[in-house]
Amino acid sequence: MNTSFSVPEPLPQLMKVAEEVKKASISLGQATNEERCNALINMAKALSDKSSEILEANLIDLERSSDEGLGKSLISRLQLNEAKLQGCIDGVLKVSELSDPVGKRQLHRELDERLILERVTVPLGVLGVIFESRPDALIQIASLAIRSGNGALLKGGSEARETNQAIMQAFVGGLSNSSIGAGALSLLTTRQESLGLLRLDGLVDLIIPRGSNELVRFIQDNTRIPVLGHADGICHLYVDSSVDIDQAINLALDSKIQYPAACNAIETLLIHEDIADLFLQKSLPMFSNAGVILRGDKKSQSLGVENPATDSDWATEYLDLILSIKIVSNFDEAMEHIRKYSSRHTEAIATTDKAVAEKFLSSVDSAGVYHNCSTRFADGFRYGFGAEVGISTQTLPPRGPVGLEGLVTYRYFIRGEGDLSKDFVSGSRTFSHKDLPL
Repeated sequence: MNTSFSVPEPLPQLMKVAEEVKKASISLGQATNEERCNALINMAKALSDKSSEILEANLIDLERSSDEGLGKSLISRLQLNEAKLQGCIDGVLKVSELSDPVGKRQLHRELDERLILERVTVPLGVLGVIFESRPDALIQIASLAIRSGNGALLKGGSEARETNQAIMQAFVGGLSNSSIGAGALSLLTTRQESLGLLRLDGLVDLIIPRGSNELVRFIQDNTRIPVLGHADGICHLYVDSSVDIDQAINLALDSKIQYPAACNAIETLLIHEDIADLFLQKSLPMFSNAGVILRGDKKSQSLGVENPATDSDWATEYLDLILSIKIVSNFDEAMEHIRKYSSRHTEAIATTDKAVAEKFLSSVDSAGVYHNCSTRFADGFRYGFGAEVGISTQTLPPRGPVGLEGLVTYRYFIRGEGDLSKDFVSGSRTFSHKDLPL
């Protein structure tokens, strides 16, 4: 995105759309759990009924984007085949089966006799979602928004415009057959609208970007609305000196090649020098057979890695079959490298030493920290969230894959009988602060 200009004020047409979604979101937030669940079931059925139209639209997007020179990793994210679409439909149904995030009482306290305090979860309001290439993101976010009682303004990349429109048409049909109605979702279609969305503070409560580093940073720098997301997915796997070599190789391969265009694929492999020779002897042919281009420091090059790694490689999210390798002399050197280059997304350690594993888990400041498993598990569906609106690498919650619980906030309610603060100030009444059953 070009950052050399200021973000324009939203056009009147966008303001009208946003106001309508805001109004619809208020009604949606008051809908019952059963009504929202039924709406998702209707959305899933509509996707299934319109699957051929959606897949045909995706083929149009793929052909056009390929002719326009869209990068391989983005083409991979754009593609929506029958199996992937069915997975999305299953995800919508999974979200409908999750417990209701709205109306949960988190605090129930007697301040004094007949003066009762509650803290209860409520929807955020309206989500503004800007995403690139991935039409499945539209399905995930729309379903999570409806389930959590939030409206959503959704803007996909132009490369997926036919697919996104076909999906939204299905959703409109499905929601129109429910008690919810389709008014809480709106698909934005122009770049002018995506820029104007950033200026809709007061109507939009949270911006969720899903796309390139450049896109996320542009949004973070050009809106007053809170932003949930991550700019980079520079993930690491550290192979310790005490390790099951074959297991560690399988973890490295899965973390890199299972879906290299994903933000939770590893970009750097750190190997303890005590086992580096054996590890690389066994793994180099496997990486080569999988088509992975390896870039290494001088130590790893001396052990067979062909291409040199530069300083910029350690800070690069490849989103491709490219992997940087560094040989480290000890645990502390691995930790220092991760602290310097990590984007705080997901890091993993392969080790049979439980003490070292626990030290790694407690020391690494990333949203996800794993022991003896692939970084590809950093995913809302795999966490049992049904789907995710995105992954957040910020320190404050929500953090990591963000599902339903990240799309609600809370309010404090007090119910009294004409109670006055001056009575407590004067001492004629005192607070009991007695916790009651939730």
